Amino acid sequence: MSKTPQQFLPLPDSTYLILAALIEPCHGYGIMQQAASVNASGIKLGPGTLYTALGKLIEQGLIQPQGESADGNERRKLYRLTPLGREVVELECHRLAALVEWGRGKLQSKEVTL
Repeated sequence: MSKTPQQFLPLPDSTYLILAALIEPCHGYGIMQQAASVNASGIKLGPGTLYTALGKLIEQGLIQPQGESADGNERRKLYRLTPLGREVVELECHRLAALVEWGRGKLQSKEVTL
């Protein structure tokens, strides 16, 4: 049975951040830096959590290794989205945008009194 993007939704926040970071190929440290730059998320991806998640995402067919990059004296494994992974990110973006739009509409339709 083939996998459909819908079966992965909703994504946990950390998984969404990892997949979105991989819209362009990136190494693990770069993914952690991108996640840290989203200050409002409150999510901190440590190496153990990240590399466990990367292994699971590879098994699910959402990402795949893409060689190595030379970063100074270090060689770092690169990862990239698969076509299925890209579809999952796109669907999750639409799902989250719809939730935000609905919430904003609710806030705008009622005056909040304290």
